[in-house]
This record gives sequence, C-alpha cells and structure tokens, in this order.
Amino acid sequence: MSEENKAENTAKQVAEWMVEEIRFRGILRQEEAIAHVREHFGESFIFVNENGNASLEKEVKKEFRKLHKGRIAWDRDGFMWGWIG
Repeated sequence: MSEENKAENTAKQVAEWMVEEIRFRGILRQEEAIAHVREHFGESFIFVNENGNASLEKEVKKEFRKLHKGRIAWDRDGFMWGWIG
C-alpha cells in the first residue's frame, strides 16, 4: 500500500480490521496485529511503549474497545486477544 493510501486510514479502520480478524480466527496475537497494521495501515498507528515493545496507538485501542463491546478479551500471558462472544 502506498504511503498516500496509508495516510487516509483511520484508527477506526484499524480497529474494524482487528475485530473482524478476531471474530473470524478466534484469536489475534499482538505481534501479528503489529506486523499487519504496520504493513497495511502505516507506522502512525504503532508506537514503542515504556517497556520498549511495539504497541497499538491509543486511538486504535479506544476505537477497538468501542467496536467489540466486551466480546473480545486480552490474554496478558499470551499477548493476544480472543473472541469471547
């Protein structure tokens, strides 16, 4: 995807992709999400957190929570999200 097209993406579009991916697959590992978002939506949706790990930008997380409405849970030990329906 060109940088121009990436610039047109929104945090909501990233969150929508995540919800659909988790709904379809059942889980989404953080490392897979970061790689996909970086490649298909752009670096602007990724930041390095205080632990030095790549993470999703706060606006993406906010939109993600709005969209999934409690149907997705974060597995802290597995570094992944899972569909709980």
